[in-house]
Amino acid sequence: MTERDEILPSWRPGATRDAVVAFLDRTASVAPEDRVACFDNDGTLWCERPTYAQLDFFVDALKTRVHDDPEIGSTPEFAALLGGDASAIGELGLERIGMALVGLFEGMTPEAFADRARQFMGRADHATLGRPLRTTVYQPMLELLEELRRRDFAISIVTGGGTEFVRAISTRLYGVAPEAVVGTRIKYAFDSDDDRPVLRRTGAIEGDPNEGATKVTNIQTQLGRRPILAAGNSGGDREMLAWACSSDGPGLALLVDHDDPAREFAYVSTAQTFTETEPITDVGHRLGWTVVSMAADWDTVFVPDGRDPS
Repeated sequence: MTERDEILPSWRPGATRDAVVAFLDRTASVAPEDRVACFDNDGTLWCERPTYAQLDFFVDALKTRVHDDPEIGSTPEFAALLGGDASAIGELGLERIGMALVGLFEGMTPEAFADRARQFMGRADHATLGRPLRTTVYQPMLELLEELRRRDFAISIVTGGGTEFVRAISTRLYGVAPEAVVGTRIKYAFDSDDDRPVLRRTGAIEGDPNEGATKVTNIQTQLGRRPILAAGNSGGDREMLAWACSSDGPGLALLVDHDDPAREFAYVSTAQTFTETEPITDVGHRLGWTVVSMAADWDTVFVPDGRDPS
């Protein structure tokens, strides 16, 4: 077995794996400072169905709050969530519901919020897969992250989810430092407590949700380097993937297709804050991106035996 065969062991032999390995080999000619890779999180690095992990975290916090103050549960957004009313949730929209949930943590310090997120991830189970939520990370993507590090890539997570939630878990799950996470940002208020400076969360976000073209502009403003590899799975990643493979030199747009109902779920992922004109999988095939079939290209989907990826 050659060294080339030993990398990405959970990726089945075929055109997709060959395209990824060929790209990796071509990057030997790229200056180290230009070796940058950006990965979406939900549906790209870990499972996003039947609900987003961050939504599960917020709902868990909501249930705790309602236990202490039942009146909170009567607001339309919270009533829809607690009652599992899919029709009401659809009418209200995930963005409006998300902003209501963000308000649950208003006034909390970033350190306290991170602790809550880590505690939740330490005990939460996936709703249907029968494993801890933290072990729904995709093993093939962990192998790709490892290989990129071996080749001196700087790796960032560029997510539509809340920046602070992903930062709280990114090092343990992916080996990605908190400062390398670009997401939807919460606004903070500077305060003082007995003349000691303190930051506290507000109930508002900074700028636009981190989807679509906003991902590209946020990469530039927050990271300052253009990726030559971008990986995603939804229409919210389209601009980021196109940007990564449109420069001179090697570039790779990697699109994960969720087509494996036996081991995960089968669906076409969509953006949450805008309407798409074309399914993202059709876009990927039309533009010649490397489309990863979860069913055909991955020998293993999740971390083996349900072990913690850390």
